[in-house]
Amino acid sequence: MAIIAQAYMFSWEHIDAASDLGRLRLVLEVIPDEALVAKLETDRGHGRDDYPVRAVWNTILAGVVFGHPSIAALRRELQRNGELRKVCGFNPLSGMAAVPTDSAYTHFLDALLEHETQIRAMFHDLVEKLRVVLADLGRYLALDGKALPSFAHARKTDDATARTRKDGQPDRRADSDADWGVKTKRGVKEDGTAWEKVTRWFGFELHLLVDSHHELPLNYQVTKASAAESTRLPVIVQDTQERHPEVIEAASELSADKGYDSTDNIVILHQEYGILPIIDKRADWKAGDVTRPVFEDRFDTVVYDVKGTVSCVCPQTGELRKMANWGFEAARESLKYRCPAVASGFECKGRQDCPGAQGAYGKVVRIPLSKDPRIFTPVARDSDAWKKAYARRTAVERVNSRIDRVLGFEQHTIRGLKKMEARVGIALVVLLAMALGRIRRGQRDQMRSIVAPPPLARAA
Repeated sequence: MAIIAQAYMFSWEHIDAASDLGRLRLVLEVIPDEALVAKLETDRGHGRDDYPVRAVWNTILAGVVFGHPSIAALRRELQRNGELRKVCGFNPLSGMAAVPTDSAYTHFLDALLEHETQIRAMFHDLVEKLRVVLADLGRYLALDGKALPSFAHARKTDDATARTRKDGQPDRRADSDADWGVKTKRGVKEDGTAWEKVTRWFGFELHLLVDSHHELPLNYQVTKASAAESTRLPVIVQDTQERHPEVIEAASELSADKGYDSTDNIVILHQEYGILPIIDKRADWKAGDVTRPVFEDRFDTVVYDVKGTVSCVCPQTGELRKMANWGFEAARESLKYRCPAVASGFECKGRQDCPGAQGAYGKVVRIPLSKDPRIFTPVARDSDAWKKAYARRTAVERVNSRIDRVLGFEQHTIRGLKKMEARVGIALVVLLAMALGRIRRGQRDQMRSIVAPPPLARAA
């Protein structure tokens, strides 16, 4: 917490621990912000101190905790709520006059943008503190990209100086950092008809690495909306290893959607970091290319599809049957499959004509990962284990939902990459500080909650 030098006649004992101010207290108790505040105070020097740096910074945190979409909304709350002003560190005798002006906040935020490194350092400091109290932090990782629309509209021209104010200065309402991003989702309905949903936005993208068990962020990057998601995975994993080597060492899997699908990503995770890649694959085969033979150099009945499902074709009926996955043989770097008839105990009319299927165990095939590392991964894509692991990826979507709905990103007034990076960093710092605060209070079961618990939970 940014330490308030002057003490007032005020006790936290008078605040309901489940109230809004109680949630703010959770953050202020544990946030490692002293280095940041000291730098901001040094920047100010011996200038006017009408609005103390530490108090103003605490209001920024309060704005995130309470989900205020703009400084104007935050100022209205401060003017209304005298108790909040005291908690943040303003002199209670000053009344509404203690609330910083719009211009004061503008200057403060401009100064804050120069210290994004310190904001990021706070984030990683909290990750380390959480790693100490959560021994399994990082075991299950998930990565996802989240659209962050800019508050500004796209320029109508590529000329960065084309839009200016009457006084000749650049129009700050424009956003020269942002660009267009597109995401396309496709699927098939229950009736067999195909569907497609295309999302376009002007702004930025948040690439968020989370612990999918505890649903806590472990690292993040903010890029322009057009940045390819697949190129971000090795960068963010390497950065996490450098900052939190114990987290990457403990990681057993990393799940991500098809936006991060690439051979390089899968090979890097498996071979360089020893992490199981659970990354959905794009359906990018040519139309009509339903299956391909596993063994192209000889006659065989085993085939696979674009999603990695391995099947055998009955020589008598031509029926396609999914083979029984029998696990991964690490020594051979191969996936093992068995005859579905023998494994499931049913009769196959074409068994006698199926190469290698006459033994007691039926047909057994081993498919080396090198056959196609993008399709054949250490956890077979057509196995229940892969489906269960991929389902854990939804944790990052829930974290993204909290960022939007609770931390104020559904409605915001942010323009520019530097502002977006700083604002995202502060929001994630608040999220981690809330989790750490709840753990230290003995409320570990509520560490994912960044809103007040319901009445029954408070009573319990």
